[in-house]
Amino acid sequence: MNAFWENVRIIVYALSLAMVLRFTIAQPFRIPSGSMQPTLEVGDYIVVTKWSYGYGRFSFAPLEGLLPHGRLFGSEPERGDVVVFRPTPEPDRDFIKRVVGLPGDRIQMVDGVLHINGVAVGHESLGRVEFETADGVTQLVPAFRETLPNGVSYVTFDRNPFSELDNTREFRVPDGHYFMMGDDRDNSADSRVPSVVGFVPYDNLVGPAQFVVVSFDGSTSLFRPWTLFTGFRGERFIKTVE
Repeated sequence: MNAFWENVRIIVYALSLAMVLRFTIAQPFRIPSGSMQPTLEVGDYIVVTKWSYGYGRFSFAPLEGLLPHGRLFGSEPERGDVVVFRPTPEPDRDFIKRVVGLPGDRIQMVDGVLHINGVAVGHESLGRVEFETADGVTQLVPAFRETLPNGVSYVTFDRNPFSELDNTREFRVPDGHYFMMGDDRDNSADSRVPSVVGFVPYDNLVGPAQFVVVSFDGSTSLFRPWTLFTGFRGERFIKTVE
């Protein structure tokens, strides 16, 4: 009987340690949609660090309803960070997008080009690049290298040159809020869509994505264990998120 309770104690300690690490150090997430392609692909498993912006209510989900507003040991995100957050219209869902607008910025899309405070950011055409979807379908997608004013650079997709999201009104980011956009610009409901995301309060940030731990394509299933090997994307194993 003593051995039984000793095992129970070890299990409880292990679970408690896992929860402490999840709440205070890092949390894993799976990417379920393609809004951040090609930076993040469907089937990527990422790690988000909790301490980077300090600790807010949503750092301790699902206990956020019991906690006050504000952040402990807070620090602000930088332009270009890829961030997990909870949008105000849907506070029960985790979203992941890129920070493009800081408090006080004026953000606008003009003919598919991001403008910050009236100035177009770097927008270099890469032509049509091959991209394999989670279902194994190879597409040719118009790609651009976008470079923000602070030098952060990454690749975006612009699938539809006539998308309504390629031309927007000018958004003025309120104090204490951020403007988020997905890298797959015509496949992302983000701050350009106020009913879904809108401006994101600092209090609603969970943390920045640091790296992809492992990634599997759409053929993977736990009911077919061999697909964990055949569907493994070796080129995305331990890949830094940029």
